[in-house]
Formats: sequence, structure tokens, C-alpha cells
Amino acid sequence: MENNNVIKVAGLTKMFGDFTAVNAITFDVKKGEIFGFLGANGAGKTTAMKMLIGISTPTSGKATVAGFDVNTQPEQIKKTIGYMSQKFALYDDLTVRENITFFGGIYGLSREKIKSKAAILIDELGLENVANKLVGSLPLGWKQKLSFSVSLIHDPKIVFLDEPTGGVDPITRRQFWELIYKASHQGTTVFVTTHYMDEAEYCDRVSIMVNGKIEALDTPKKLKERFKVDNMNDVFLKLARG
Repeated sequence: MENNNVIKVAGLTKMFGDFTAVNAITFDVKKGEIFGFLGANGAGKTTAMKMLIGISTPTSGKATVAGFDVNTQPEQIKKTIGYMSQKFALYDDLTVRENITFFGGIYGLSREKIKSKAAILIDELGLENVANKLVGSLPLGWKQKLSFSVSLIHDPKIVFLDEPTGGVDPITRRQFWELIYKASHQGTTVFVTTHYMDEAEYCDRVSIMVNGKIEALDTPKKLKERFKVDNMNDVFLKLARG
């Protein structure tokens, strides 16, 4: 992969009838990078992500994820990545341990590997006392951290997080970002969508989508310098207002 890029996107477009949800976006993401994919609700973030994770076919344009083509190799992409949806994708009527076992099986891990991974995960998250409780009984923040850890259980090269911190308190959001930093330091590329502009400050680089187009892409520091503002929220407001 050229220049250490694990995601390469060129002119990627998605149309629904006459409506262009994602309009010819182009960008690259480097190995181990925390890449923030920002924009207001309805900007096209989730639609773009669905194409990159192999569950939606582009109308036009090209993209590769971990070396696999989104148009022709979506199944290989799904096996290579981790994914955490806005709804956290855990099963409320299974216990913590059962959820870990279930997803480990889906990702093709052996029983021995699942057992060892479960023990590590439960210990790292401090869930020993609730390992046999139903996930539905856990606080939202715990569910969120468990869901993220489960998305990494098969050691994917890239993990995609779709609005992962929606609806949780600021302290839990900060703790969640500590998990993201840890994954990144271990070499996992993190592709995260969010509409919380303060979270942009935690990313290595951010792109900002407005009406289906990427209107800005750089480090938070350089974007703030370019727009002559003190925070990413003001960067976004300037872009949104044209």
C-alpha cells in the first residue's frame, strides 16, 4: 500500500435517485492514524462509511480498504476490519461473556482464542463482577466500551466507529477516547465519525463533510490556523455557513 495508506478513496460517490448523498470524495488514511470523519447529521458520513465497510455499493468512484476494493471485494473487507455501529450492536439478552463468545465466533476465532481473549477483555475493562450479567442491565458507558473492545477482538487492521459516543456523558466520552488512543498506539487504524466537534481535537487528522462533500481535511491545529479560530467548532461553523 503506497505511502503507508490503509484506506484510499478517489471520487467516491453515492446517489439515491436524484439525490447525491456522497459527492465525489477523495482522501487517504494512514496506518495507525486516528482519522476523524466529521460533519453535521445528514452530511453523508454514515453513507460514506457504509461504502468503505462493504455494505453499500458506490454509484461511482474507487476505494480500497486494507488493500481490498470496495466494489469487487466487500467480503474480504468485512473480514479484515472491526466495526462499531451507533447502536453498539451488542445483544441485551446475552451476558457480557456470551456477547464476547458470540462475536469471537462470528470473527472466526477458535474456542481457545475466544476464551483467552474474553479473560483479557473482561479484566482490562474491569467487568469481572458483571461478566455473567445480561448486557441489557449495564450502564450505557459500559456497553459502549464493551462494544468497542469486541470490535477489536480479532485484531483488525482498521476499526470503523460510527458516532460511537452518542448519548453518553463527557467523562465516559473521555474514557472511550482513551481506549481509542490505546488501539492506535498498538497499530490499529481508527476511522471515527462524530458530530461532536470537540472530539476532532483528539484526532490526528480530520475531514469535515458538508452536504456530501469534503470541505476541509487537515490536522486540527492547521485547520484552526487556516480559519483563524480557537476551536474546531468554530472551524465547522465557518464551513457550514459557506
